[in-house]
Amino acid sequence: MAGVRVNVNVGVLGHIDSGKTALARALSTTASTAAFDKQPQSRERGITLDLGFSCFSVPLPARLRSALPTSHPAAPETGPEPGEPQLQVTLVDCPGHASLIRTIIGGAQIIDLMMLVIDVTKGMQTQSAECLVIGQIACQKLIVVLNKTDLLAEGKKQAAIEKMTKKMQKTLENTKFRGAPIISVAAKPGGPEAPETEAPQGISELIEVVKKVKSMQMFHMPVTSAMQGDRLGICVTQFDPKLLERGLVCAPESLHTVHAAIISVEKIPYFRGPLQTKAKFHITLGHETVMGRLMFFSPAPDNFDHEPVLNTFDFSREYLFQEQYLCKDLEPGSTGSDQATEKAGQATEGLYPRQQWALVEFEKPITCPRLCLVIGFRLNADIHANMCRLAFHGILLHGLEDKNYTESLLPKLRVYKLKHKHGFVERVIDDYSVIGRSLFKKETNIQLFVGLKVHLSTGELGVIDSSFGQSGKFKINIPGGLGPESKKILTPALKKRSRASKGEMAKQEEGAERQEPAQHVTLSLSFKRYVFDTHKHMVQSP
Repeated sequence: MAGVRVNVNVGVLGHIDSGKTALARALSTTASTAAFDKQPQSRERGITLDLGFSCFSVPLPARLRSALPTSHPAAPETGPEPGEPQLQVTLVDCPGHASLIRTIIGGAQIIDLMMLVIDVTKGMQTQSAECLVIGQIACQKLIVVLNKTDLLAEGKKQAAIEKMTKKMQKTLENTKFRGAPIISVAAKPGGPEAPETEAPQGISELIEVVKKVKSMQMFHMPVTSAMQGDRLGICVTQFDPKLLERGLVCAPESLHTVHAAIISVEKIPYFRGPLQTKAKFHITLGHETVMGRLMFFSPAPDNFDHEPVLNTFDFSREYLFQEQYLCKDLEPGSTGSDQATEKAGQATEGLYPRQQWALVEFEKPITCPRLCLVIGFRLNADIHANMCRLAFHGILLHGLEDKNYTESLLPKLRVYKLKHKHGFVERVIDDYSVIGRSLFKKETNIQLFVGLKVHLSTGELGVIDSSFGQSGKFKINIPGGLGPESKKILTPALKKRSRASKGEMAKQEEGAERQEPAQHVTLSLSFKRYVFDTHKHMVQSP
């Protein structure tokens, strides 16, 4: 076990000017070429523009040593005590500016633990809240760091820290980070212009908390392989670095370029408003962000309560089209909520599917691994507004790699819309036939609906037999015949016809005046139409 180095990636996230980079500098003993805003653009603007990487090492805690396999291969140690197992903490310094949320999301996907940095004099701010939401999606553990305690009045410092600590505890109460440690520090006493001789405050206490991390990734030094999140330096001879652009390094066949994808979807509760089908969102997969148009769907209503399946998608099942994502935070009567519930075919108010999916069609192809994290957000929202721009998250379950996926793959996706039409029985022809109206428009090709079953409000089942005249009326055959009660309701029309001459009956069939039934008998027609069926077939259950 001598020489073992255990690595854990710790993301440093928070609102702009909360002191994230200063905290990373105070903690670090080794910096990479991308650490501490070394890029000229970052220095010019005075803010972090890209991910920064640095690290520090501490002796591996005893309980973590006992968890390591005895056959763990050794690696040369570069720390102060060669041979002693080390816990290496790689700090991933993320930007804090609202416009750089894509970079923040990318950084969050490679971390094991998140340090949420809060300016103790300001508390939670807009991007602090967004970072907390990203943390809930991307990682399992959180440390809150109350920074800039040196700016508090000396006599009121402790009271102010305790007050902010209670506020943060209340903020975390309804998240999975409830009870997370909250540490107060002064990463750069005196501010950015203060002399370097000013020692940071509270750093040793923070390191003690970081050492308690349980979720970790392993790698060895020197390395023969690397994994997502590792900071890796590669020496390439006779190579001009200006020719290299940011890209992806991967094992063969691990990444795929997709034009569309089927993803699981879970709405972020803090996002205001509905997630509607056909709406466009910025979609981040891995480190790429692209615009995508969504179509939401769920299990058939009978399967709303089925256990969610998180890592596969079954093309053999049928799915119900949704006008929008269905969730409890859409209050009854709000724009679109009632219509969406009705169109989804839900029979019980307040019934929501336990799992929902979306087909995402990207504006340009995107390269990503299967089962990668997907985050949707509104990048074009006002960055100064007090609102959450993060809309939903999920997992990429199936990527559509064929450029012509609309023809080759989408027809296999059995998403259907439930269609309901309602009309009336206009009159009876005989005991086994009636004429219906108001179910179709005048210009509808009724021939397409011939053979479909309709239900009469009196209980009989009928079958559309043919069109009748030119005004959208149609003839219905009733195989079991009209029942006695139905005949009684329709008696006035029957009597009218029994007294009519053959010539008058012919006129009636052409649409002349006639007597209506004693009360309306309604007709209802229900069928499925599959969204991606090019033939637009209408299907009814047996």
